Amino acid sequence: METSGRITTTPDAHDFTVENVEKALHQLYYDPNIENKNLAQKWLMQAQVSPQAWQFCWALLCPDKVPEIQYFGASALHTKISRYWSDIPSDQYETLKTQLFSQIACFSSGSKMVLTRLCVALASLALNTMPEAWPGAVPEMVRVFQEEGGGVDGRARCLALLELLTVLPEEFQTSRLPQYRKGQVRGALGREWGSVCPLLQQLLRRGDSPGAVKARVLRCLSSWVLLDVPLSESEGLVEDCFTALPDPELFDTAVEAIVNAISQPDSQRYVNTLLKLVPQVLSLQEQLREAIQNGDMETSHGICRIAVALGENHSRSLLEQVEHWQGFLALVNMIMFCTGIPGHYPVNETTSSLTLTFWYTLQDDIMSFDPERQAVYLQVYRPVYFQLVDVLLHKAQFPSDQEYASWSSDEKEQFRIYRVDISDTLMYVYEMLGAELLSNLYEKLGRILTNTEQASSWQHTEALLYGFQSIAETIDVNYSDVIPGLIGLIPRISINNVQLADTVMFTIGALAEWLADHPVMLSSVLPLVLQALGNPDLSVSSVSTLKKICRECKFDLPPYATNIVAVSQVCVCATSQCMWLMQALGFLLSALPVEEILRNLHSLITPYIQQLEKLADETPNPSNKLAIIHILGLLSNLFTTLDISKQEDESGEGTAPPVKTAPPPPGPNPVVVVLQQVFALIQTVLSKWLNDSQVVEAVCAIFEKSVRTLLHDFAPMVSQLSEMLGQMYSTIPQASALDLTRQMVHIFASETDNFPPIKALFELVTSVTLSIFQQGRSIAFVFLCFFMAPPPPLSPVGVLSLKFPEAPTVKSTCLFFTELLPRCSDVPPVARVVQEDGKLLLQAVLEAIGGGSSRSLMDQFAEVLFSLNKHCFPLLTVWLKEALQAAGFPSTRVTTEQKDTFTQQILRERVNKRRVKDIVKEFTLVCRGLHGTEYAAEY
Repeated sequence: METSGRITTTPDAHDFTVENVEKALHQLYYDPNIENKNLAQKWLMQAQVSPQAWQFCWALLCPDKVPEIQYFGASALHTKISRYWSDIPSDQYETLKTQLFSQIACFSSGSKMVLTRLCVALASLALNTMPEAWPGAVPEMVRVFQEEGGGVDGRARCLALLELLTVLPEEFQTSRLPQYRKGQVRGALGREWGSVCPLLQQLLRRGDSPGAVKARVLRCLSSWVLLDVPLSESEGLVEDCFTALPDPELFDTAVEAIVNAISQPDSQRYVNTLLKLVPQVLSLQEQLREAIQNGDMETSHGICRIAVALGENHSRSLLEQVEHWQGFLALVNMIMFCTGIPGHYPVNETTSSLTLTFWYTLQDDIMSFDPERQAVYLQVYRPVYFQLVDVLLHKAQFPSDQEYASWSSDEKEQFRIYRVDISDTLMYVYEMLGAELLSNLYEKLGRILTNTEQASSWQHTEALLYGFQSIAETIDVNYSDVIPGLIGLIPRISINNVQLADTVMFTIGALAEWLADHPVMLSSVLPLVLQALGNPDLSVSSVSTLKKICRECKFDLPPYATNIVAVSQVCVCATSQCMWLMQALGFLLSALPVEEILRNLHSLITPYIQQLEKLADETPNPSNKLAIIHILGLLSNLFTTLDISKQEDESGEGTAPPVKTAPPPPGPNPVVVVLQQVFALIQTVLSKWLNDSQVVEAVCAIFEKSVRTLLHDFAPMVSQLSEMLGQMYSTIPQASALDLTRQMVHIFASETDNFPPIKALFELVTSVTLSIFQQGRSIAFVFLCFFMAPPPPLSPVGVLSLKFPEAPTVKSTCLFFTELLPRCSDVPPVARVVQEDGKLLLQAVLEAIGGGSSRSLMDQFAEVLFSLNKHCFPLLTVWLKEALQAAGFPSTRVTTEQKDTFTQQILRERVNKRRVKDIVKEFTLVCRGLHGTEYAAEY
């Protein structure tokens, strides 16, 4: 600490004085330099947890200090009490309590933020001392603040008491009490409700209670009910909250209290109280309607929250009260009113989205009853759910074009998400309403599209289609008798709007599986999709729909193939979804005869190959790099889905003509033919861009996706690709080359013809990688990919990587071992490697725990220990004993007894992983000399 008062270094303990704390706070609040602010904040955090805090915190609370300084003093008090309770002698409890009561009284008319921190500090003291040392904590709090004196007026004392009672349960929720103490204290607090409830009721019902007092009472109730106070015991107070709702100043806090009270899991036991609350909620309907008429969104939102909380949390309990069915149905209709609240979400209303989960819950509860009772409920509620569908589709409608254009991008995105939620709800409702729902939607759509006398908005048409799409995307509609009619109606839709066109496309895409079973209908919708491809605004919907059709209906598309390829060739350069489009073409070409595939491939990719040849001759620069990666990406995506090997399997399953069932002719796969033709060009590109990981990754992706799709059909290229990969990796080792090597080894290492080049590639990659480690180069990403590529005998490399400084490398290596060790029992090579090298692994783990690695990584090392214990227990018992016998290992700070205790604790825990992590964390603190220190507690 310099004389100027600016924090420059970490202080000694004697620097934590009142004067220095005040200087640091001034620096934190007023110094314009952000580095100085950060330094001051770090220093103050150390001061707050230091032993000297007990001295300076009281001085900082002096009345002549500014609130920011007083607040820090109160916060320091809370920190010491809540986190370092064990440092406080028991004979000091009473003195500390008295001092806090006195300070709270002083600040009851002062700074609100300081008062709250002092109340939190006293609450923490109460939680640490109840029920044994302070059995009557709450009655004493009430008594102390009800006493006259101290020059503090009654209203201020009352507000201070309510603040204290409010923060007490809140502090319990966030406290660091041990689990066994949590149960004790929760029980003690529950018993204290008997002292709190009458006080709150008295203050809320008194006509002369100020609004601020009533608002604090409601906050206090909200806080206490979160402790699972029985609803029957808070019933009167909850009813009082309803009387507070007409008061605008109390509305928000009253809503919060009611919602919290009826949302507690335990409250469903108190059915009689719930039944009394139903008419109370229904009585709010007039206030709800007035709020909507007046555009009061806050009030309508709050009332909706109450109705939904009661319905959502207690629908089953209320359904079971058959004699009260009309009351519950009225509540359901009130929630329906909230679902259909006027206005467009999220611009004119934000309430309707709150109700969607209720409809899931109610449906689940109805369907969970036995068939006989279920039939009774369905008779009542199926009409309600049909009404819900109408309401949801109305809410899903777009506003007018002019209004929608005025929305912000954030509002449009929220509306999109809202429609997705509606879509999910419709899909779920279909489980209850079944085929009748589709018929209902079809009839409405048919009336709109065939009734020329009655004009209807495009929004109405779009919403009905959206409902179809929502259901068809996830439900098997192949049996539905309305789908042919729907397909027939789609061409009749006058599409003059982007949103409507998008939904038409997505609806066709959702019906792709149905079209595969009814290929005669393809001619009705395919022209619409191909026409939409040319519209940039429809790129996502049209390309994704074409991809689905090409995937599901590819064996019925040969008559349309020439047209599809021709249109796609024009559009692929213009659409932002060009990669998806190439995948669609890959599916399409897969079903054609090989000679047609080659002819289409030639026309499709020749322009790109020519462009790539030109780019390969240019001097590397950022612009042509992006173009090269783009072209390589197009080829990768095309080859990802171009798979003629499935022609024989798949064509026999559908309605394809017999000619399609013939196996592909012998000879190279079309993809292999193309790759062989462009191989030299790719090598030329690599020669100029070998040091650029993104270009290398794009090149490897072509072969990696082709290998993954073609599998053994890729064999003709194994030799030349292995040679190229070896040259790439030897020159500049890169992760993408290793990933492709892994693929090649996995597929071709067991084939006699391909074994020599694969073996040579593997040996070369192994040699290069090991040389990297021997040079001490910590190339984490190379190691990680390599380590997953070869078989297990390279575990010493993994053990070495546990000592790397990079946390991601260590975490990934630990994860690898935890996945490898369970294979000991069923993979003999793994068992052999673990037997030979497992002790090295254990020693590396122990060395890390002993202080060789960051404390933040201890959970990962504990995972490895747990896995060793679970899958290699006999070996671990021997290795632990041998490893820990060495003097000074894993740390000079641990005794033989401590090492023995650690061994016994670890070997005992073969089921509880959480316990092993705790044992390791405890042992690493001992090894580092940190056990019991404040620094350890702070971590």
